[in-house]
Amino acid sequence: MGIKRYELSEAQWARIATLLPGKAGDPGRTGADNRLFVNGCLWVLRSGAHWRDLPERYGKWKTVHRRFSRWCHAGVWERVFAELTADHDNQYLMLDSTIVRAHQQAASGKGGPRNQALGRSRGGLTTKIHMLADALGRPLRLIITAGQVGDVTQAEALLEGRSGTAVLADKAYDSNALRETIAAMKATAVIPSNRSRKTIIPHDAEVYRHRNRIERCFNRLKYFRRFSTRYDRRTIHFEGFALLAATMIWLA
Repeated sequence: MGIKRYELSEAQWARIATLLPGKAGDPGRTGADNRLFVNGCLWVLRSGAHWRDLPERYGKWKTVHRRFSRWCHAGVWERVFAELTADHDNQYLMLDSTIVRAHQQAASGKGGPRNQALGRSRGGLTTKIHMLADALGRPLRLIITAGQVGDVTQAEALLEGRSGTAVLADKAYDSNALRETIAAMKATAVIPSNRSRKTIIPHDAEVYRHRNRIERCFNRLKYFRRFSTRYDRRTIHFEGFALLAATMIWLA
């Protein structure tokens, strides 16, 4: 049977198969159907459909959803993503964020939006995805917050433990504290000065042009409908989908 829409190719599967739990040799082996399961998760991620609409070929939707949740809590998606991103191009590091609208079902259930990275604004409920990308515009780290959280507040956490020759970001990241952090990394801050600065700090405009790569990466990620709109009530599930989408960028 040929590969269906949204599913992993042979080459893509080969790159992640050994990174997943339940492979041969693991204690309590339960992952003989790992590829089918991941393809089912990709179907939901790409289509944006409700879990109960999962095609029968992937198994019972409640079982697949339960396993997806278990992998989120166990950090499986995060570990796979970390393994793939180990071979990144760190000439430049790029910072940016995007706001996604949260569907009303994301605020349903006990406790509502409390402590689930949901913020209220004039446009309704929103979540913000903060991202660090490498020189090729591939995601390296994601942080999920409420939509109203400032970009620069997450910059140091995104950069922690990273190295590069320059850090590229737009003027929303123009702060003395962040510039000092970048200098401590022995990197150059390529960040336009905010209008509030009395003395403009020059930046390399030619290098700054590379920043469009992280913007293009966000555009690619938003082809995954459960990335572009938040349907998940629990942040850990939304983050799991975000990590799976980011993983697919590395497998492209």
